[in-house]
Amino acid sequence: MTIEEILHGESKNVEFKEALPKDTEKYVKTIIAFANTQGGQLIIGVEDKTRTVTGVDNEEVFKIMDQVANAVSASCTPQIIPNITFQSLDGKTIVTVSVSPGANRPYYFKSKGKERGTYIRVAGTSRQADPDKIKELELEGERISWDELTCVGYPVTDSAIKNLCRDINRYRKDMQNLRGSEKKLPKVTKTQLEDWGLIKYDHDVCLASNAFALLTGSHFRFSKTQCAVFAGTERGVFIDKRDFSGPLYEQIEDAFDFVLRNIRIGARVEGLVRREKYELPPDAIREMIINAHCHRNYLEPSYVQVALFEDRLEVTSPGSLFFGLTLKEALEGHSKQRNRAIAEVFFQMGLIESWGTGLRKIKREAKDYSLPEPAFIESPGSFRINLYRKSIYRMGLDSEYQPTMLREDPGEYDYGYSSEKSSEKSSENFALTDTKKQIMGLIREDNSLSAAAIAKKISLTSRAVEKNIRQLREDGYLLRVGAARGGYWLILKNL
Repeated sequence: MTIEEILHGESKNVEFKEALPKDTEKYVKTIIAFANTQGGQLIIGVEDKTRTVTGVDNEEVFKIMDQVANAVSASCTPQIIPNITFQSLDGKTIVTVSVSPGANRPYYFKSKGKERGTYIRVAGTSRQADPDKIKELELEGERISWDELTCVGYPVTDSAIKNLCRDINRYRKDMQNLRGSEKKLPKVTKTQLEDWGLIKYDHDVCLASNAFALLTGSHFRFSKTQCAVFAGTERGVFIDKRDFSGPLYEQIEDAFDFVLRNIRIGARVEGLVRREKYELPPDAIREMIINAHCHRNYLEPSYVQVALFEDRLEVTSPGSLFFGLTLKEALEGHSKQRNRAIAEVFFQMGLIESWGTGLRKIKREAKDYSLPEPAFIESPGSFRINLYRKSIYRMGLDSEYQPTMLREDPGEYDYGYSSEKSSEKSSENFALTDTKKQIMGLIREDNSLSAAAIAKKISLTSRAVEKNIRQLREDGYLLRVGAARGGYWLILKNL
C-alpha cells in the first residue's frame, strides 16, 4: 500500500480503520465480504474520512495481527486465511489484512448462520447478502452454472429440439460463409444438445436445463430485452419503445435491428457508388447485446436493457461481474463464464468468437470509428456499457460522410464500413463464394428483394446476407438505388 493508493480512498476492494475495533464483527464482516466478492485489503492505521495515516503503536503490531487472525478463524465458515502483514508508511506503521476472492462460497459468520451472516462488498461498504445473492454464491462455491440446472416442469418436445438444432445449424452455416471456410461442420443434433448440457436424461426421461428453456421459449419472466429511444440524455420522454422475448438469439437479433433502425447513416458518393456507414459500429452494438445476455445473472429479477440517448447507446446487463472477476481483469481479456451452456451454444453459433475478447472488441471498434472511449460501469446489481455517439453535425464534418435519414428497414441495407483502409482490405480478401453468387442470381431475377427476403430464400440469417451484400457493394458489383423502402438493386458488373 502506498500514499497514492491511500489518497484514492475506500472502495470496493479497500477499507480503512484508524484502530482495530474492539467489536470483532465490525471488521470480520468486511473480511467475509471481500472473500465473497473480488477480494480486498483492510488497512489498520488510516483514518477513513481524512485518509490520514495515523499508524498503530509499534508495540501493538504483532498483537493486532494475532487478534485479527484469531477472530477470523473463530468467527468465519468456511475457513478464510487472510495474509496479514505490516509496513512503515510516512514513518508510521500500518497493518494490512489482504483477502483473496474465496473459492468455497458463501462465507459467513458461524454464529449468525448463512441466511443472516453472509456479507458482500458493495462500493465502499459491506452489506448483508439477500437470498438471491446467497443462492448465486452457493452455485459459485459448488462450481455449478445456473443455466445447466434442470428447469423443473419445462417440457422437452421433439419440435423444440428440431427447431433449436435447425437454428444453430443455420448460424453455423452463416459463420462458415462469412469466414470463407470450406470445411464442413457436422450437423448439430440432439446428441450435441446433451453434450453441451442443454438437455439431460434421468433414466428414460429427457429433462430440460434452464439454458434449453432460455433458447427455445419465454419460460422465465425476466428473460426479456427492453429497448427504448429517449429524448435527450436522460431517461424520461420515450421516442420509441419495444420489448422482445422468446429464444435468446432471437432477442439479440431483434434488439440489434431496433438500434440500427434508430441511429443515423452517413453517406457519400464516389462516381456511381454510394458509400454508407452507421454513426455507431454495428459489430460493437451486436457485441454489447450478446455480452449482456451471455453473462447476465438470471437470478436477478430484472431485464437486459438497451437504451439509446442523444449522446450514447447504453446496454445494461443484470448482475455484476462473476466470481471475483475485476473490471481491470475483464478489460485485459480474462473471462469467467457465469452461464456455461449458453456461452457454449453462442460460441458454436458464431455469436462469440473466443473467450474474453468482447470488451476489447467494443473498445477497438469505437476507436476505429473515432468515437470517445466506451465506459464500462459495474454497480452492485448490474453491468453497463456506454457507447458514445458523435453529433450528427460532427459526423458530417469529421469525416467525408454526410448524415442522411434514419434507416427504416435494416434488412435492406448493408452495414457500411469505418474507413477507406477497411474497404481496401475487404476488396483484397473478397471471394466470389456460392452465397454471393446466389444473392446476385436472386437480385438478377428480382431487383426489389430485401436482404430479409433473400435470407429466407437461401436459408441464411439476415445478418449473413447483409454482410455478403456489403462486400458486393464495396467491390463494385451492386448499387442500391432509392430509399430503404421502394428502392431497388442495380447490378454494376456481372460475376
